[in-house]
Amino acid sequence: MTKTATNTFHALPFLTAGDKPHVSPVCCICGDDPFLRHEVRRKLVHDTYDADEDGLASHTLDGRNIELRDVIDSLSERSLFGSGKRVVVVEEADAFVKSYRENLEAYVENPVRYSLLVLEVKTWLGNTRLAKAVSRHGLTIRCQVPQQGRELTTFIKELKDWLIYLARDQYQIELKRPAVDLLLDLIPTEVGILCQEVAKLSLLVNDKRGIDVALVRDHVGGWRARKTWDMIDAAAEGRAADALNQLDRLLTAGEEPHALLPQMASTFRRFAAAVRVVERGEHDRQNISLRSALEQSGVPPFKLSDAEKQLRQIGRLRAQQLYRWLLAADLELKGHNASGDRARRVLETLIVRLAKDAKPAVATQR
Repeated sequence: MTKTATNTFHALPFLTAGDKPHVSPVCCICGDDPFLRHEVRRKLVHDTYDADEDGLASHTLDGRNIELRDVIDSLSERSLFGSGKRVVVVEEADAFVKSYRENLEAYVENPVRYSLLVLEVKTWLGNTRLAKAVSRHGLTIRCQVPQQGRELTTFIKELKDWLIYLARDQYQIELKRPAVDLLLDLIPTEVGILCQEVAKLSLLVNDKRGIDVALVRDHVGGWRARKTWDMIDAAAEGRAADALNQLDRLLTAGEEPHALLPQMASTFRRFAAAVRVVERGEHDRQNISLRSALEQSGVPPFKLSDAEKQLRQIGRLRAQQLYRWLLAADLELKGHNASGDRARRVLETLIVRLAKDAKPAVATQR
């Protein structure tokens, strides 16, 4: 289980870890993802106490309208059944922590024996005395989804590992690595939605293949999602007529250009990033292959061969312009060209610029 500081963990490695957590007097579950907070709390209660005791050993309080004495009373209670251990969860505890910060600091140093206090908060500053005390004597589990950078890359890797673990642990199904790569390409990084998709796919497995790419492609995202990715592939491969036809079908079916552009951008940005990786390598006198550059830019392993062919079709000169073209398209959809045929033309222009017959010199013009 990977840590960020003393007794501080990220949610996904915590959920994937097979070992049970050490019983601590206080645990803080912090972050803005409610699904992750729920899963972490469930694991804490289940692993700390016997499974058949869960309902007896745990008690949930609303932190928005609870007083400290009520929490202490609940922690001090003992059940007539089970082991006598006690866990008290204070939900929505931001206001509760703010009101009783000094009292909670004292409690962490001298807690009720055999009891666990779980504080669920959205905001938890690690430099406060309370946070440092919990880090020393208890557990802090972060349930935050990063938005960008290296933290997001690490989170997505951990998310894939957890989904594979979830399929095996809860549904006794193998979720293959290429399938989970495709799943995250089709679905936004919403942990709860991805978990539901794995549960749905586990019901559709009727042989020993497990959940593979074909099953995900056939059953995730629906017709519009599949056609969107078909359109993007056609555009990247320079098949402008095919891509424009797919775009027409999607818009006729009710899709909005504002929803289609981010999906197109998620693919094209990777091509632009790959070209920059190659150029940095050339500057540093390193020979970086196109495949390696695409891998570094975030292209899933199962898409690398297709992506390499697509980027060769686009070419370096046009790939260098992709960031500018995508930014321009985004600004146009937020301005004068925000609706109707004007919005449609923004996407059509982007597709035509990538056509096989489009010359790089022409493609760089606005």
